Amino acid sequence: MKNQNTAYSILDLVLVSKGHSLEQTFNNALKLAQQAEIFGYTRYWLAEHHNAPNIASSATSVLIGYVAQGTHTLRIGSGGIMLPNHSPLIIAEQFGTLASLYPDRIDLGLGRAPGTDKETALAIRSDFMKAAHSFPVELEKLETYFSKNNADSKVRATVAEGADVPLYILGSSTDSAHLAAKKGLPYAFASHFATTYLWEALKIYRKEFQPSSHLKKPYVMAGVNIIIADTDKEAERLSTSLIRMIVGIFTGKRDYVQPPTDMTPDLMEVMQNPQVRQMLKYSFIGSKSTVKAQVKEFLEQTKADELIAVTNIFDIKDRIKSYRLFAEIMKELK
Repeated sequence: MKNQNTAYSILDLVLVSKGHSLEQTFNNALKLAQQAEIFGYTRYWLAEHHNAPNIASSATSVLIGYVAQGTHTLRIGSGGIMLPNHSPLIIAEQFGTLASLYPDRIDLGLGRAPGTDKETALAIRSDFMKAAHSFPVELEKLETYFSKNNADSKVRATVAEGADVPLYILGSSTDSAHLAAKKGLPYAFASHFATTYLWEALKIYRKEFQPSSHLKKPYVMAGVNIIIADTDKEAERLSTSLIRMIVGIFTGKRDYVQPPTDMTPDLMEVMQNPQVRQMLKYSFIGSKSTVKAQVKEFLEQTKADELIAVTNIFDIKDRIKSYRLFAEIMKELK
């Protein structure tokens, strides 16, 4: 079983719970990161999303700096920056600056999706589709700006040249697997919501991987939904907030994260929907012993080098407790 040295990390969308202000939401994100540092997590990543009232991680680079300022050893980064939304030059300058402020702690995970709806993507960048199709080229531009060899170029990101900012390729299909393998970069698959191509993508990445100056052998990171409580019933109750979020995604009626309730027949019916079941295939919900068995099986199957836990729970105390119990599981599985 490939979990002897499996790292464990957090992906946070900085969800806005009903009745919570943005200031409270951001403070809770920092509180979670501070606890994650104590629990032994490797990294804390923030996702880039736009035009969603229940997601507050839209200014990703700004929040990375905020969380890094309030922590000491935890790696802080993006999971990810949606590169087609941005100029590679600007991203290099932002993350080069972060790397100077917080040495050896900043990660740059990169994706090609917009992280929003079509209309908002076009509002962010009118030529978004062209940039998305040019993702490999945009990635090369970014790498150039981080290179010391760019010092003689007419266009420079001077604060980024030579900065220690590891790059990661994020993906939810097979396209990114080919790219990550070709570039010899770590590969993070979004199996916490995009489950269909997990196995095919991992197979491609490992088979095609070319060693690079960044990485000598493949490094796989896999996203999983984690909700852990004292009992299976309590974890099921906490998961009702996640289920309502998913209903909002499918109906186009996104709302703030709702408080948990007892499981209802209507919510149970939602859970049986084929699309929802597929989306939540790698969601481990239950008591510590229940989730431990599920995580152990997932690691045996994927041989992932690192798990990135996504815990969409209404209350910060319950979220922190779930992440504490998940850390205990990962330590026990070593």
